[in-house]
Amino acid sequence: MAKSKPLITTERVTGAWAIMPTPAKSNASDWREQDTVDLDETARVVEGLIAAGVDGVLALGTLGECATLTWEEQHAFMAALIDSAAGRIPVFVGTTSLNTRETVRQTRIASDMGADGTMLGVPMWCAPSVPVAVQFYRDVAEACPDMGICVYANAEAFKFDFPTAFWAQVASIPQVVSSKYNSMDRLLQDIAATRGQIKFLPIDAAYYGAARMEPDFCNAFWTNNAVCGPATVIQFRDTIAAAKVSGDWSAAKTMAGEIGHALATLFPNGSFKEFSTYNIGLEKERMNAAGWMNAGPVRPPYHIVPEPYLEGARESGRRAAALHKKYTAQLEAVAAE
Repeated sequence: MAKSKPLITTERVTGAWAIMPTPAKSNASDWREQDTVDLDETARVVEGLIAAGVDGVLALGTLGECATLTWEEQHAFMAALIDSAAGRIPVFVGTTSLNTRETVRQTRIASDMGADGTMLGVPMWCAPSVPVAVQFYRDVAEACPDMGICVYANAEAFKFDFPTAFWAQVASIPQVVSSKYNSMDRLLQDIAATRGQIKFLPIDAAYYGAARMEPDFCNAFWTNNAVCGPATVIQFRDTIAAAKVSGDWSAAKTMAGEIGHALATLFPNGSFKEFSTYNIGLEKERMNAAGWMNAGPVRPPYHIVPEPYLEGARESGRRAAALHKKYTAQLEAVAAE
């Protein structure tokens, strides 16, 4: 049984939450290999993110290759991540599996290791109904009462569109404190349905729009840009916070445009659906091209990606690196004043 610890609250979910890949050794694309996680790079990246000022870490989602790690690799990565963070920021590790019992087993282990929560999608073998999805989260919450849950609301991955009716019901589960969220056209409706009990985290590129729609409540976002160089998203977080006070949103709008421009070439032919087919390979190529961390190669079977798509990801990484350089200089100049 997981040891008792304070349950993280919605109020603690603020600021920039970095999505981490699981750093891979050079052998990772070979199915014969069993030890592919670069634990030294894991520790280095966590230290760099905390030093830069990120507010939390989410790991072992899609680009974290949760579906292609062995359990031994996943366990070792979780240990390195949690130990490196050492309680300085909240850490949510993915424990998504194909069934409730395995998810509960993994989540209890993560809890005992010291994770604050899990970034959790629904089992994906069969497309779930709303009652099935809601009961899944209720069961995991009952089994793991001290683990926060960030609902991993990726409709492409989980064959479920996470409708408002779903949110209205899971809002009554105390452990469900946040969501990695993409349905910006339903944001206000879903906030109203959950009565503010769940913090919806848009991607960084959508955070400006969310903060304009609901400035008092929307004060957190998830970011894959952080591991392409965290200075941009830290400056973006603080610029939006300042805009909420001053009422001048011009600098925040400019930064949102820059972040969107950096992401644009990541999506083949501008298609999110096509991107989802090659998500892991494109994201890791982007991160490697940015040069702030070594995400390493992709684990099979998702290591085959069309070269033109990879070049788009590299360009996205180069753009992200240029923004990180720009905002590092700005932050250093402010610190020197």
